[in-house]
Amino acid sequence: MDRIRIRGGAPLNGLIPISGAKNAALPLMIASLLTEETLELGNVPRLADISSLLRIMSNFGVDHSIAGRRPGQTTETGQTIRLTAKNVIDTTAPYELVSTMRASFWVIAPLVARFGHARVSMPGGCAIGTRPVDLLIMALAKLGAAIEIEAGYVVATAPKGLRGAEIDFPKVTVGGTHVALMAATLAEGTTVIRNAAREPEVVDLAQCLVKMGARIQGAGTSEIVVEGVSRLHGTSHDVMPDRIETGTYAMAVAMTGGDLVLDNTKPEYLQAALDVLGQAGAEVTSTIGGIRIRRNGNGIQPVDITTDPFPGFPTDLQAQFMALMTRASGTSRIRETIFENRFMHVQELARLGARIRLDGDSAYVEGVPTLKGAPVMATDLRASVSLVIAGLVAEGETTINRVYHLDRGFEALEAKLARCGAQIERVRG
Repeated sequence: MDRIRIRGGAPLNGLIPISGAKNAALPLMIASLLTEETLELGNVPRLADISSLLRIMSNFGVDHSIAGRRPGQTTETGQTIRLTAKNVIDTTAPYELVSTMRASFWVIAPLVARFGHARVSMPGGCAIGTRPVDLLIMALAKLGAAIEIEAGYVVATAPKGLRGAEIDFPKVTVGGTHVALMAATLAEGTTVIRNAAREPEVVDLAQCLVKMGARIQGAGTSEIVVEGVSRLHGTSHDVMPDRIETGTYAMAVAMTGGDLVLDNTKPEYLQAALDVLGQAGAEVTSTIGGIRIRRNGNGIQPVDITTDPFPGFPTDLQAQFMALMTRASGTSRIRETIFENRFMHVQELARLGARIRLDGDSAYVEGVPTLKGAPVMATDLRASVSLVIAGLVAEGETTINRVYHLDRGFEALEAKLARCGAQIERVRG
């Protein structure tokens, strides 16, 4: 397996282009199943999860093509993918495909909405918690789909089509909101989604669906109203910038010092995290088309955070922020409220010299003067990049193993950091 080797101590200076958001691209690709016409998506990141979903879509009979590189495009500025679900030959998503990526379960919504039948494998376990799909199934049942569980598969049928309904989520769920939104676009009548997720990725999906002919109001608020239509058509849409990648590089420069411009991104997508970085001692300013992060010679200040759904502090930045707090001049408390098992990076950070104590849903991080390089193991996507951030300041050499996790969510990570001064390289396994 590939490894990433880092020699710490270099500040980050320069510019990093932010890629398209994986968490937006995946539901947008799935939305192509709602129409027989072509959906063209621009700014799609080159990631392992994108490739996995393309394999799943091909299994249904969806044709796809990746456009040639356009003027100004590089391997770090996204790609254009065209998806055409005109001749869908199968509405089954088998376990061996769904098990590679949980978001692929969302295909159940457009399949049952358009074809009246879907058979999708339960996604199985997840390293960072249970992440159940019960709320997604509930949303489809509210819309009139008959649901059965057969040998590890969810079978949803609606031979006469879905019907508009009121869907009240007992807790905020991004996946549930995606599923309800896609299914409701082709349901007969009006659907009201309450306690809907407000994440920018939900708004991006809604904006694309509206371009395809859907009637949606309220995306970005806790109540979304969808007037069903009989069919959707093709369109072109650019994937929004990745706010988690933005926050990750912002925390990296806050950790190492330096002066970094993050281009092609928007501060409003992660304002809670940027506010926290300001409290920790980084200087955050908006630029034309991006964000500038600087940290002078002053130390990192401890800050307490609690993860929350948008617009709160994102759970997908919790591990990165914990890495930053390992060098703070004091003790910080990090409370994780979204996933019950998202502290697996703690033991690996401890191998670098971090002092972290766990107590239930909270981690208490006592800052240390120095971290020491060591071999460490990536356990999930966000945990693995927290080890990169720590390795950027650790004395000596840090080797990160099992970096396939990084390839699922960060496009050209080593190249982007190396160009800004980091001593980082990929060692092929």
